[in-house]
Amino acid sequence: MSRTFIQPETHAKAHVPLSHGVRKGNILQVSGQVAFDSNLQIVGSTVTEQTKQTLDNVKAVLEAGGATFDDVLMLRVYLTDVDHFAEMNAAYAEYLGKDFPGRTTIYVGLPKGLLVEIDALAVLD
Repeated sequence: MSRTFIQPETHAKAHVPLSHGVRKGNILQVSGQVAFDSNLQIVGSTVTEQTKQTLDNVKAVLEAGGATFDDVLMLRVYLTDVDHFAEMNAAYAEYLGKDFPGRTTIYVGLPKGLLVEIDALAVLD
């Protein structure tokens, strides 16, 4: 079974060695997405704004790979500051609604100006 590399039209080609997503069979892995727009400019200066943009970017990769958030089993959220957890949680809950996938939140260093990164694992029917 071969791999399909996902490059949404809304995303600039990654400037680091990764694919935005990879699908093999019914499994789709979305690489860590950040709050970049199509010109690689950061969208938003708050955790709320960046979380919403990042989830929009995850959604675009999912859709380009033939999936939706309903297919997501696991999201991993990477935050730069433990004090951002509540704000991210509120934006995350508002964006996803209910019936949340599994999630892990990890605290990391990200490039300057980026506050959140999210990756996803989806299994399609």
